[in-house]
Amino acid sequence: MRLRQIEVFHAIYSSGSMTNAARLLNVSQPSVSKVLAHAEQQLGYSLFDRVKGKLIATPEAHRLFGLVSNVFEHVDRLRHVAENLRASDIGKVRIAATPAFGVDVLPTAIASYLEHHDETRFEIETLHHDEIAGALLESRVDIGLLFDPVATPGLSEEVLATGEFVVIAAPETEFAGKHRIGIADLEHLPFVRLSSRGPLGRLLSSRLESSSTTLKNIVFTETYHVAKALVAKGAGVTIVDQITARSSGHDEVRVWPLDPALSFSVSAIHFDKVPLSILSRRFLEHLKITIVDFLA
Repeated sequence: MRLRQIEVFHAIYSSGSMTNAARLLNVSQPSVSKVLAHAEQQLGYSLFDRVKGKLIATPEAHRLFGLVSNVFEHVDRLRHVAENLRASDIGKVRIAATPAFGVDVLPTAIASYLEHHDETRFEIETLHHDEIAGALLESRVDIGLLFDPVATPGLSEEVLATGEFVVIAAPETEFAGKHRIGIADLEHLPFVRLSSRGPLGRLLSSRLESSSTTLKNIVFTETYHVAKALVAKGAGVTIVDQITARSSGHDEVRVWPLDPALSFSVSAIHFDKVPLSILSRRFLEHLKITIVDFLA
């Protein structure tokens, strides 16, 4: 079957009629009928039976549709990629980042970069960790910024910096003068527990589960900045990444390094077979310096 025949067959099967298929494809009904007739002639069997003016898919059509759907999905993705490539331009840097970077790190990096390169334009998407790879593969963005990314075929990782988890608590909280806080030190305090979704959540949950300490979990949340806000309001203590702990908002919390240290990477991902543009590469180097300074 040719691509146009696949498209017409998919539209007829999905919509249930020639008229609906023609409307979906924005063509005339006779042209849809003609393409279907050619497809059936080439295949040597009918795809639809005409019963009382209605089209009824044949058993052969049912078996073909599963494969056709896969082809159609890939063609549709190709169309999105082609459109996104056309939409990108050489003077623009397109970035997808997890929410933690959108509070301080990215705004700081972009603002300082624009001081010397005011002709550059930026597009920023804030996405969940597992959505960033898809945005790159669809060419919606040039760079993904995230924590401890999972290896994805077709994408390369560059580690920009390494950070640590920290304990945060309300200003009046004391830990007997300790400079580093262990999980056992939190045993009798109300604890704001982070979701195990995402690489940081899994890393932290693994550490907590391996500990012999039973924490008093009072709130579960997927959002690290919500956890930080709860701590600032006196609801309890929690463990978050350094980026969240040092970002603006609820600055009244106190911060201690976790003992023993639990590290994570801050990484950029991008296509491995298509080099970054000079502009994107230049900004990525600037972003790396910004993150290292932010964590210092």
